[in-house]
Amino acid sequence: MRATGWARTLPVASGVRAGRQWVRRHLEELGWTSTAPDTADAVVLIVSELVTNAHVHAGSSADLVLTWDGTCLYVSVHDSSSEAPRPREAGAEAVSGRGMALLEALADNWQTRTGDRGKTVTACFHPPGRPGHRNPETTEAGA
Repeated sequence: MRATGWARTLPVASGVRAGRQWVRRHLEELGWTSTAPDTADAVVLIVSELVTNAHVHAGSSADLVLTWDGTCLYVSVHDSSSEAPRPREAGAEAVSGRGMALLEALADNWQTRTGDRGKTVTACFHPPGRPGHRNPETTEAGA
């Protein structure tokens, strides 16, 4: 199997926007923004949430890695906190607290690995038409 990958460190000062733009460029290279725009948007949203979690909750930079193996686009974000993320109940007026619910709703699957040097959250996104693909248009976040 041959895989393609990209990696970038996003310091807290760089902002989440830089991560979204970087991921969008790589999704364009893969052709996903034209062939799978809803999935590409879901990937960008999840990157935004995971990088925000690294910056806000871990107070650390976010090491962002994209890996495409022809079947799944793996999106991994590593931060310095070894505390596993946990879903929170976000009220209707809350401005935060929905990241993990969005991850659960939009990624085809995901996992967290913790260790002495922090944690890595990895989400898998299959392109439309592939086994295991979850269509973001028909998935209700938080449901």
